[in-house]
Amino acid sequence: MNAPLKAPFPYFGGKSKIASVIWQALGDVDNYVEPFLGSAAVLLARPGGARGTETVNDKDGFLANFWRAVKHDPEGVARHADNPVNEVDLHARHYWLITEGARAISENAYDPEWFDSKIAGWWVWGACCWIGAGWCNSQGPWVVRDGALVKDRRDGEVGMKRVLPRDTKVGVIRKVLHTSDGGVGIKRQLPHTGNGGIGINRQMPHTGEGGRAEFINNWMVGIHNRIRDVRVASGDFHRVLGSGLRIGKTVGIVLDPPYAALDRDKTYANDEDDVSDRARDWAVEYAAAQGDRARIVFCGYDGQSDDEQVLGSAGWVKHAWKAAGGYGNRSDGRGKANASREVLWFSPGCLPVPAP
Repeated sequence: MNAPLKAPFPYFGGKSKIASVIWQALGDVDNYVEPFLGSAAVLLARPGGARGTETVNDKDGFLANFWRAVKHDPEGVARHADNPVNEVDLHARHYWLITEGARAISENAYDPEWFDSKIAGWWVWGACCWIGAGWCNSQGPWVVRDGALVKDRRDGEVGMKRVLPRDTKVGVIRKVLHTSDGGVGIKRQLPHTGNGGIGINRQMPHTGEGGRAEFINNWMVGIHNRIRDVRVASGDFHRVLGSGLRIGKTVGIVLDPPYAALDRDKTYANDEDDVSDRARDWAVEYAAAQGDRARIVFCGYDGQSDDEQVLGSAGWVKHAWKAAGGYGNRSDGRGKANASREVLWFSPGCLPVPAP
């Protein structure tokens, strides 16, 4: 069974639904740069596959390590990702990742050759078990002490939030889930085990002799074949917006920063209140200096910050679209309302795109 060429994990704010429109605006550029990679939805949707020079970056070390590891060792990532959904494993691996895993990433993130297949495999497995925000987030009261998971965080210790398998029928635990929005005690988020699962845990028809292990391996190898020549950086978005942009006659840049924090719930591992404004201001200045050579797509919300004034006055074109809404797509959540606020801003150098 052939796996789809898309990220094998859920991701807030992914652009797979609008990726084809983004590529209409960019065209077949010689140099492609994506400073906020996330799920790589736009990169993986590029018509015709790899072309010219491609550089991506993400400040989240777990994300960057995943893409690096799949690029260099897809079989190793698949081997570590192949594990049934298990609550004990989820807690144990989560704690190991936010302590030992995070330490290894912090020490090696700026080495362009470094990657860790086990960290990548465990991270993607957990991302597919987890529901909502908080995966590999070190904020929480649960710590490991004397080999046991205990709720007793002390100053200086790295804690975590706990989850229970989805569809667990244990009355009071379900009630804790629905009343935990205030952040009292542990936040009982539910990992995906029902409704077919997601990502590498999704329900599949009969896959033949190799089963799920072969399915996961093929998925990782498929991504590997696509990104084998892509340069993967990890750090602030400015790190990939330097001298490398001089490569090629045309440069396409997709800026999809975390949207202004006042407009959404915090869901990213590296949230910064001003990153969207900083990325936008850089884009306006660079587009004005480069003219038609630069084709930039900036992603945001309609009415966010000063985007309308800054981008509109600089001749950028707004393109509205509706996202799926993600985990927040519920009657009382921001996700449902914000899904209708998604916009793309096309720089003056972009190719014409029909109005939605």
